Amino acid sequence: MIVYLHGFASSPKSTKAQYFADRLVGHGVAVVTPDFNEPDFRTLTMTRMLDQLSAAIDRLRDNDDRRSGESVPATLFGSSLGGTLAILAAARLGPKVERLVLMAPAVMFAKPGHHLLPPERIAEWRRCGALPFFHYAFNEERLLDFAFYEDTLRYDAFDAAFTQPTLIFQGLHDRSVDPRTVEAFARTRPNVTLSLLEDDHQLTASLPRMWVDVEAFLGLS
Repeated sequence: MIVYLHGFASSPKSTKAQYFADRLVGHGVAVVTPDFNEPDFRTLTMTRMLDQLSAAIDRLRDNDDRRSGESVPATLFGSSLGGTLAILAAARLGPKVERLVLMAPAVMFAKPGHHLLPPERIAEWRRCGALPFFHYAFNEERLLDFAFYEDTLRYDAFDAAFTQPTLIFQGLHDRSVDPRTVEAFARTRPNVTLSLLEDDHQLTASLPRMWVDVEAFLGLS
């Protein structure tokens, strides 16, 4: 069971989601990609995403139970903020999550200096109650409530405790997620394998190289 978690202001139709889904189906592996823009991007929060993911995994496990009498744990693929979500879910759901594949995970998200906006824009966000963010899936700006920012402060992916085997891909030229923070995150975790790539945040140029490692990590090669 593989669940792909798209990034902030993205969608299940992202380039990476489609790339991995197309290759996994060739191995007879289906990929479920929740849409975290639903029911509304404006009211997005990390708590809502975690609840949606937990419910999706439970539904998939129930379906497995009915078909085979056995619940199969999920492998989570997470991109950027989806990587943050995968880490938090692994810590929260324990044995329901078998392993993680993370791409440019925003491990320092919501910490000072590592958020979507500089401090002066955070203050503006608080005053206005909502600000527009460019949404790549809709190719236009969409409002996002300040509750998103407040809710992220409840979570700390960088210090999350999880033991599932984890494969991380990180671009060395990433301007959204600092490679040094991802290196620091991986350094103290023996369950984490980090692959640093000559690429940017999107990692598009590295997809064929990443697939080789993913195939081996999932035991498909």
